[in-house]
Amino acid sequence: MKIVVLGSGVIGVTSAWYLAQAGHEVTVIDRQPAAALETSFANAGEISPGYSSPWAAPGIPLKALKWIFMEHAPLIIQPKLDMTKLRWMAQMLGNCTTAAYAVNKARMVRLAEYSRDCLTALRGDTGLSFDERQQGTLQLFRTQKQLDAATKDIEVLRQGGVAFELLDRAGCLAAEPGLRASADRIVGGLRLPGDETGDCFKFTQGLAAKAAALGVTFRHGISIDRLNMAGGRITSVTTSQGDVTADAFVMALGSYSPRLVAPLGLRLPVYPVKGYSITMPIVDEARAPVSTVMDETHKIAITRLGDRIRVGGMAELAGFDLSLSEKRKRTLLHSVEDLFGGAGDTRQTQFWTGLRPMTPDGTPVVGKTPVANLFMNTGHGTLGWTMAAGSGRVLADLISGGATQIDSSDLGLDRYTRTPARGMVKGNLRPATA
Repeated sequence: MKIVVLGSGVIGVTSAWYLAQAGHEVTVIDRQPAAALETSFANAGEISPGYSSPWAAPGIPLKALKWIFMEHAPLIIQPKLDMTKLRWMAQMLGNCTTAAYAVNKARMVRLAEYSRDCLTALRGDTGLSFDERQQGTLQLFRTQKQLDAATKDIEVLRQGGVAFELLDRAGCLAAEPGLRASADRIVGGLRLPGDETGDCFKFTQGLAAKAAALGVTFRHGISIDRLNMAGGRITSVTTSQGDVTADAFVMALGSYSPRLVAPLGLRLPVYPVKGYSITMPIVDEARAPVSTVMDETHKIAITRLGDRIRVGGMAELAGFDLSLSEKRKRTLLHSVEDLFGGAGDTRQTQFWTGLRPMTPDGTPVVGKTPVANLFMNTGHGTLGWTMAAGSGRVLADLISGGATQIDSSDLGLDRYTRTPARGMVKGNLRPATA
């Protein structure tokens, strides 16, 4: 089958890899000059199946109000009136219930755990190296209230069979010795020993090269203008270099996916949630993180990537604005210096921002659509790197007509039109002009 994948971030490239492995003729199209130059370029670097949680959670509305007055807030909502943003926020708030959280987290963990297994196999098959480490993730709690609130996550982890360790202060310092100087600010932590770290950019670029050697065609530097449909099927995609035909099309354009499918009458509830990161060289090994530490107070991940420290986080609802805010940079610097002071050279900081494609329930949209030969692999939010391999494999199995190795029945776009679980709010799948 001839398949066109739209987008060459980590999601598009993993999709192309598994489709090629399944014997399909694959072409990847992207406006950037190479793979992984947008959201996949400088993300937090953590591969955290156990920490896969929806932002929509009980208590978040109240927390969001408090965050407004924080100097280093994890959530920033720009006041500009935007009906798309307001609609998405309403759907997200509708998922901030105990019942919805349990459903959403369980399926996110299911996909993320499978993705880790797929990544392990892929790494073994390809020999790719991307500053990877398999030394777990530590969710760090600064207050007893945060530690107590971890019980709801622990129950989901137990049900999913995910290994975890609930640590006191001494346990946190044993796992991450670089935290010793900040011990007085630590109450405890939740450690997930099965989590990993790695440079998403290096991985995606390396896998793209492997995919090209396998026969995948990459067409970079080409804008994607529209999808053309007739008889309930996509006939071609119009690009800056003409129309491209195929038997099937994969939408992997992240935050830009809704714009392309809207003219088809599909409302895809994915919103661009802006995130920031800084990267700096390590100057003191003894003070540096061993793996990933998630600062629960600021929702910021501090990750060891080879001889560098990557600090990423925050969620800013600002549409497609890609401007760099010095205030957000100060927040990232505050978190890493407060916990790992002196570990990195802050004078050589590289500052970056990207748009995370997030759904209201936190789970990506992977699978079929009402358009016969159009498939989705988008909406991974902050977990694209964590879920990429599993999402790509699930998608390839669905397109190839085979059975998926995990339950994928609740990952598709149609979940927004079904009767929702108690406490959940469904989305919309109707003509975008309605």
